[in-house]
Amino acid sequence: MKKVKLDIIGLSYSQTQSGAYALVLGEVNGRRRLPIIIGAFEAQAIAIEIEKMVPSRPLTHDLFKTFAQTYNVQITEILIYNLVEGVFFAKLICTDGESIQEIDARTSDAIALAVRFNATIYTYEFILSSAGIVIEGNDFLFLENMDNIPKDQGAEDIGASIPGANYKSLSIEELNQKLQEAIAEEAYEKAARIRDELNKRNSA
Repeated sequence: MKKVKLDIIGLSYSQTQSGAYALVLGEVNGRRRLPIIIGAFEAQAIAIEIEKMVPSRPLTHDLFKTFAQTYNVQITEILIYNLVEGVFFAKLICTDGESIQEIDARTSDAIALAVRFNATIYTYEFILSSAGIVIEGNDFLFLENMDNIPKDQGAEDIGASIPGANYKSLSIEELNQKLQEAIAEEAYEKAARIRDELNKRNSA
């Protein structure tokens, strides 16, 4: 399957769910974006490394890096390889110089380790095509059904509901309207959850 290289585009605090963050990955030399909702601890671990801050004590991901390097293990690649019922699946591609091993990991943990090992981040084309957002000018459009009102075929990393946003009670027309509003506001985590609800409706 065709792999697509990704970069970290942004990390923003969720204004709709306490403790959640939107991690946005972008296609290298492309316009597609892959938003993933992650927890506060993983978001902190990613941000600290990106900003090159040094915590007073090693974080869990720092400890993992030190442990791995002590035994001459390097992470060379992160692969987001599947998306099932709203959950992204990732794995670490590791080597000790002689053999290559693949280790399953949560996507948020995998990205936190990728920034520490300078590992390349990849996903498969089918994941980016179904769960990504494409930039057209200053607007964000979902890739599926681009000629019509966007209807989603993707989902996000965390399935918890957003307090105060009971999307299950809304009609498809109302969901699409809220989706457009979220996209216009660049509220990635909100758009992702509305997209998840639309995906459930479409697959029912």
